[in-house]
Amino acid sequence: MTTAEILEAWNAHLALGRRRSPHTVRAYAATAARFLRGLPGEQDWSSLARIDAATLRAHLADRRADGLGNVSAARELSALKTFIAFAREQAGHEDASRPRLRGPRVKRGLPRPITPDEAVNLAETVADDAAVPWIAARDRAVLLLLYGAGMRIAEALALPASALPLGEAVTITGKGGRQRVVPLLPIVRAGVDDYVRQCPWPLEKDKPLFRGAKGGPLAQGMVQRAVARARIALGLPATATPHALRHSFATHLLGAGADLRSLQELLGHASLSSTQIYTRVDAATLLDVYRNAHPRA
Repeated sequence: MTTAEILEAWNAHLALGRRRSPHTVRAYAATAARFLRGLPGEQDWSSLARIDAATLRAHLADRRADGLGNVSAARELSALKTFIAFAREQAGHEDASRPRLRGPRVKRGLPRPITPDEAVNLAETVADDAAVPWIAARDRAVLLLLYGAGMRIAEALALPASALPLGEAVTITGKGGRQRVVPLLPIVRAGVDDYVRQCPWPLEKDKPLFRGAKGGPLAQGMVQRAVARARIALGLPATATPHALRHSFATHLLGAGADLRSLQELLGHASLSSTQIYTRVDAATLLDVYRNAHPRA
């Protein structure tokens, strides 16, 4: 079996078997290819199934010597452990579990939300900066979906025109192909309707709703650059990115009394542990208020 055949099977497993995103497939494939290049001789599923923790540890040590940081090392180790587990399964190994090897400790940073006023001002400033009215309406609608519905930017840009006309809720396909129903505020629906009325391109039902200036799918980079310009104009920190609007959505809902399980469903998190980080965000916000307001703080 050639390395190319191993990688082809690995890619298919990730994309079709585990329904990982194209970005994840590319990253995991690159990690596996780099690992295979460092192994002596030709490899097959049986030899890969015998890879132990010591081999993985040596590979990571080499990568760390090249300057790989803790976060990237932890991500690479996770990908390789999943790859070895897949190899064990392909080889019919009795133990198809992931190798037991603890990765480097990674301090998980808190998401940095922005205030409701800042979120609205960001959307309005991006719209004001647009070259033509329909693009202004488009950019405003995208950002309203991120903040008003807690969508990831990729989810908003993948929303098909078949979702029109928008009702009080919309079905979103998120990471891993998981679907969730997200309620839509009237201001969000009005923003999307305004874009639809002005868009000069035919909105075919099987195509993305949001279009670029030349009629193709709107690229994430266009939205990110527009937000970066508006962020500078408003004097907001570098953390005020499109994704920060999703963090703000979650933090503000939690602060208003939403329970974690409901928030998990709205965000499309696979596990509650991913949602629990927002309890730390809310606690941090309360602490800041206390420090700024208490006379003895």
